[in-house]
Amino acid sequence: MIRFLIRTLVFLASAAIGLWVTSLVVDGVTVQLNGYLITVAIFAVAQSILTPFIAKVVSQNARAFLGGVGLLSTFVALLLASFFGDSLVITGGVLTWVGATVLTWLFTAVATLLLPLALVKAGVERARNSD
Repeated sequence: MIRFLIRTLVFLASAAIGLWVTSLVVDGVTVQLNGYLITVAIFAVAQSILTPFIAKVVSQNARAFLGGVGLLSTFVALLLASFFGDSLVITGGVLTWVGATVLTWLFTAVATLLLPLALVKAGVERARNSD
């Protein structure tokens, strides 16, 4: 249960980081503080549900596209988060959406990789200091 909670927190934090950094880098992507946590939750839940679903559909019908599953689920999750959330606004054309998708996917993936390492390092430091 603890591992599930930690994974959930890491996934939510990585989604928050990915959306925030993308808003800093891509013109036309705006994240407002009001409602940001709800938007992050919508994005994270949508992506966590969509990724296995899209992977299953693609693996059954078009195996050559398996590498794009993360990008496709990120795009759909961004679309849902911008539609249902109050704080994510993506204006602009196709290039803005492509840039937002690629960078959100990249930043979320990197944060998902680095956050557990930082948590382990913090835990080790805490254990050393408590002795």
